[in-house]
Amino acid sequence: MQWLAALCVKRPVFASVLILTLTVIGAFSFTRLGVDRFPKVDFPTITVTTVQPGAAPEQIETEVTDKIEEAVNTISGIDDLRSVSSEGVSQVIVAFLLEKDTDVAAQEVRDKVNGVLPRLPKTIQQPRVDKLDPDAAPVLSLALTATKPVRDITEYADKVLRRQLESVSGVGQVLILGGRQRQINIWLDADRLRAYNLTVTDVSHALQGQNVEIPGGRVDQGPQSVTLRTRGRVQTVAEFNDIVVREKDGHPVRISEVARVEDGEAEPETIANVNGAGTVLLQVRRQSGTNTVEVVREVKKRLEDVKATLPAGYNLRLVRDTSEFIEAAIHNVEEHLLVGSILAALVVLLFLNNLRSTIIAAIAIPTSIIATFGLVWYMGFTLNLMTMLALTLSVGIVIDDAIVVLENIYRFIEEKHDDQFHAAVEATQEIGLAVLATTL
Repeated sequence: MQWLAALCVKRPVFASVLILTLTVIGAFSFTRLGVDRFPKVDFPTITVTTVQPGAAPEQIETEVTDKIEEAVNTISGIDDLRSVSSEGVSQVIVAFLLEKDTDVAAQEVRDKVNGVLPRLPKTIQQPRVDKLDPDAAPVLSLALTATKPVRDITEYADKVLRRQLESVSGVGQVLILGGRQRQINIWLDADRLRAYNLTVTDVSHALQGQNVEIPGGRVDQGPQSVTLRTRGRVQTVAEFNDIVVREKDGHPVRISEVARVEDGEAEPETIANVNGAGTVLLQVRRQSGTNTVEVVREVKKRLEDVKATLPAGYNLRLVRDTSEFIEAAIHNVEEHLLVGSILAALVVLLFLNNLRSTIIAAIAIPTSIIATFGLVWYMGFTLNLMTMLALTLSVGIVIDDAIVVLENIYRFIEEKHDDQFHAAVEATQEIGLAVLATTL
């Protein structure tokens, strides 16, 4: 800020107008800046997830993981390649060098995986290729409790509450943890299957073949067009008992003769509890690139309306909010920024013992910082720990520049008896390059 110090000495009126203009622009930009914990970072890391239900970890490793690793290992720019093989799931993590474009890396991995598909077991599900997205971490966690079965709570959370939250601007996905979805369970009797000479596969094929809805095409009847479909869906739980598995000696063997049908729940894959009590947890993820604090603020507004429409006996409360830590961290850095500016001005007053120099230095600090907000907003950055830390460190640089330039100007005035105008110009020119190099 050596030019500002010289300008304040030479043309104070023009300097005041310039300072006011920069301050207004910076203040306007500050109100439009987003607040987040960290800046937007795109790591070139790709994960390949393959599911083979019922397969042992050893089988997953030899038949799926090793073949995928062998295929993707030929891609250029790989920094780290690792994998995890567990029961029924293979996950291959490919980390590329930072200069590698994430979209290009994902496409190359996807092409290699498609090329190795014929060598993989036929019973696997389609491998899923995903980019590592730091924004996918949940920003808000909600606990839904009620004096009802977990299945009913899950049904309400999935069919009603989740859809209300996902319609909020900036919300990408709402995950449900600890829930138990409704599921029709068919418990087979091994002795009866053996007696009828049937297998589990026979029952599975019967369920798939007699519980379908097939489109039948279109029939044109003069000016009318009728769409046909074959309605073969089972409408009630009791109708599962009437499905015919096989005919034996002219007698149909039905599901009810070899199994017990139950309107039950799915096996628990996740468990959630708050203070030891079982609950259904809803985790809110934001869309990639959106602002965490702003998204959480919009979700909280929607929660006020949602709570008013909750059924009797239901309770919804907030259990985790990442925006609180972000706002507290940013507020803490803002305090350091303010205290640092005040202490810097007091140091100038103490050692230079000149009120005018202190005022110039004190004006240079907030003007530089506030004007920087305009550039931060223009570049698309947010107020995060990195940008706020940079502003905090820059306070020392700004005050150093101001002190050095002011001291040199007053040295010219006292030693060479120059007038203020020539002293400001010559003193700034003498050390301007050195100060600029230090600042850069």
